[in-house]
Amino acid sequence: MTAPLAHKLQQFFFDRQPEARRLFHGRGHCYPGLEHLCIDWFNPVVLISTWQAIDNAQALADLILSADIHGQVKSIVLQHRYVTQSPAQVLYGEEPGKVIVQAQGLQFEVNPGRRQHAGLFLDTGPLREWLKENSAGKNVLNLFAYTCALSVAAHAGGATSVTNVDMAKPVIAWGMRNHQLNQQDPTRIHNIPHNIFKSWGKVKQYGRYDLVVIDPPTRQRGSFDAERDYKSVVRKLPKLCNPGATVIAVLNSPFLDKDFLVDMFNSEVPNARLEDWLPAAPEFEEAEPEKGLKIARFVID
Repeated sequence: MTAPLAHKLQQFFFDRQPEARRLFHGRGHCYPGLEHLCIDWFNPVVLISTWQAIDNAQALADLILSADIHGQVKSIVLQHRYVTQSPAQVLYGEEPGKVIVQAQGLQFEVNPGRRQHAGLFLDTGPLREWLKENSAGKNVLNLFAYTCALSVAAHAGGATSVTNVDMAKPVIAWGMRNHQLNQQDPTRIHNIPHNIFKSWGKVKQYGRYDLVVIDPPTRQRGSFDAERDYKSVVRKLPKLCNPGATVIAVLNSPFLDKDFLVDMFNSEVPNARLEDWLPAAPEFEEAEPEKGLKIARFVID
């Protein structure tokens, strides 16, 4: 293994690490020869994701264990993202199953290695912090809610109401478990398992909204393509939002840059103004930042 990876591991495990974080981000192309590799920490599980075969996976596991001076690691899982259905194998310890982790001081259920995403996007940690600090008294709409981590953060920040919309019922149910883990008031939570491209009526029933978060997949076969479909979501905002509403628009495509979001809002919502850009988690280093996560904050006048 290369020296930069060993250094990252030693630096990370020098202190106790209670919160879920990305440990190593090779996909950002900052570490030549390791572009295929990402390592995530879902305490006490290390999840290694690789986009090509690794010659000696056990050597990588041993390197992790040697850096773990506080004995925090209980399982190491290797997920082969280059293989159909992304199968995983346990390199150390037992198969973890569901794990309850902490992030931004909140609790989340994750399932490392069981599917392509463990259930919590670590790169949007700063957005969860922002929502905790800026949601008080607001009616919040979370589009493409997935496991509702952003709504959990908004609720924790004092939102009067959060509405989660996702077409997949299982992830909405998962999201409700996340709300329950944080002992959040169910009367302030609305869940809509619904395809918004069929109708917007169900979404409008809890509006108008003061804060809208749009965090879609870049490309999901048969349901959403950011380049093609994002604008049709943005176009609906004026009928969903109160005057002065904030819209958080997230884009995680290496092929679409910040101008894509700005031009789209200028075209579809001319009375929206760009306020600022929120950062991704600092662990997600990018040699070319425009290829990484983009989080824009707009206000609709």
